[in-house]
Amino acid sequence: MSEGKKNIIASLLQEYDIKTAEDIQDALKDLLGGTIQSMLEAEMDQHLGYEPYERTDNGNYRNGTKPKKIRSTYGETQINVPQDRESSFEPQIVMKRQKDISSIEQKIIAMYAKGMSTRQISEQIEDIYGFEVSEGMVSDITNKLLPEIEEWQHRPLSSIYPIVFIDAVHFSVRENNVIKKLAAYIILGINEDGQKDVLSINIGQNESSKYWLSVLNELKNRGVKDILVLCADGLSGIKESISVAFPDTEYQRCIVHQVRNTLKYVADKDKKEFATDLKTIYHAPNEELGHERMERISEKWHERYPNAMKSWSTNWDVISPIFKFSADVRKVIYTTNAIESLNSTYRRLNRQRSVFPNDTALLKALYLATFEATKKWTQILRNWGKVYGELSIMYEGRLP
Repeated sequence: MSEGKKNIIASLLQEYDIKTAEDIQDALKDLLGGTIQSMLEAEMDQHLGYEPYERTDNGNYRNGTKPKKIRSTYGETQINVPQDRESSFEPQIVMKRQKDISSIEQKIIAMYAKGMSTRQISEQIEDIYGFEVSEGMVSDITNKLLPEIEEWQHRPLSSIYPIVFIDAVHFSVRENNVIKKLAAYIILGINEDGQKDVLSINIGQNESSKYWLSVLNELKNRGVKDILVLCADGLSGIKESISVAFPDTEYQRCIVHQVRNTLKYVADKDKKEFATDLKTIYHAPNEELGHERMERISEKWHERYPNAMKSWSTNWDVISPIFKFSADVRKVIYTTNAIESLNSTYRRLNRQRSVFPNDTALLKALYLATFEATKKWTQILRNWGKVYGELSIMYEGRLP
């Protein structure tokens, strides 16, 4: 702490006879009002071009003050806004008709939503506004979100979701001074109206049938009675858990992930050709032809990449449901544009912060990033009417 700060604190203690935390709040509230008052007076001097009692030819002059109550994080404070004869003074520190000056909290939360650390936010506030905000204060402000996050995580859901996606994004989190990789599992639903909705964010537990059953049961407890198609990667235990929690739900292995996982085995020079071959499988008009193409491609690439196609034959039972649908429905299922765009938002958090201090900090950042991303979700999915009609016939009696 600088000598200047120590002197300020000593003066505060003497001036306000501070003995309790409440006394500190009262002192800061009083100082805030006095500081703003001084800044308003300085703004008026700048506006008029001369200081009080200074001789001038300016026809405009000070014309008393007008009382005004403002709200801040310290409560209500009264200030006296200087007036001028021509009523041309436009204060900037507290603008006309502005009564709430606590927006600094919203700015801090917005920075947190973009993935900035508490230290980065503290430095940014000091750079922009010229005063210090401690990392602890930033953390305290964002902690106010925790009840809101809990309420959001337990909010009631629709009774039916025609399509649900589950995907994982990995983050580095510090735990007991050890950095661990934790997965954030994002559950995204498409409701009956064709609108996207993030249903839940779950962090950090090991994948297992027991874990996924608890996640799916939580959706049921929040009001979900039926899911027609659930699309996910090969998460451990997910298939068994779906059959227990939602026995009528069709489990579809995510084609995008299936392709990505296959291409991991392939050299860069062959990836384009291999990806084009794979496309012929999931674009096949029916399952029989799709299976034939899968076997042909396996044979073609086996010598160079013997392990690349193994997961296609092993998981064919959960890859093949897609063949019963038309191109319109397939597009909704296998492109996963909705969750991919959401994941790109989450990956920006990774670029901003290499390590999160704990899983609570990660949850706050994910919640805020989700809120920012989903504000733009105002339109229904393209061709949703046709998709809904086909699903109504395919799963007769399950959609209104």
